[in-house]
Amino acid sequence: MAEKHSVKVMIDGKALTLSGYEDEEYLQKVAFYLNNKLAELQSSSGYGRLSQDTKSILLALNIADDYFKAKDLVESMEEDIENKDQNAYDIKHDLVTAKMEIEKLRRELMRLRSPKKGEN
Repeated sequence: MAEKHSVKVMIDGKALTLSGYEDEEYLQKVAFYLNNKLAELQSSSGYGRLSQDTKSILLALNIADDYFKAKDLVESMEEDIENKDQNAYDIKHDLVTAKMEIEKLRRELMRLRSPKKGEN
């Protein structure tokens, strides 16, 4: 089983301890992301006058928005990879077909160039 890690971080000016099976660098990265999201929201006009519940909801909405945009991007990239894989397969198939046709024509050419029995 993976080892659990704990790391002290600052989120929104508060010292917290994050724990998880991810490495400490990852946990720091999560805290950094949250701090950036909070700073983004705090720079919005009127944010300071909102209730803590509303601020929490806005933070969750912004994180969910980032998640769904990232998920859509991943799905789009996976689809793009599938299309490129299909194109590569089609090109390889066309190449094999062309090589077979070349070989067939080469044999036909050799047959036409070779003297027939009884000729000379």
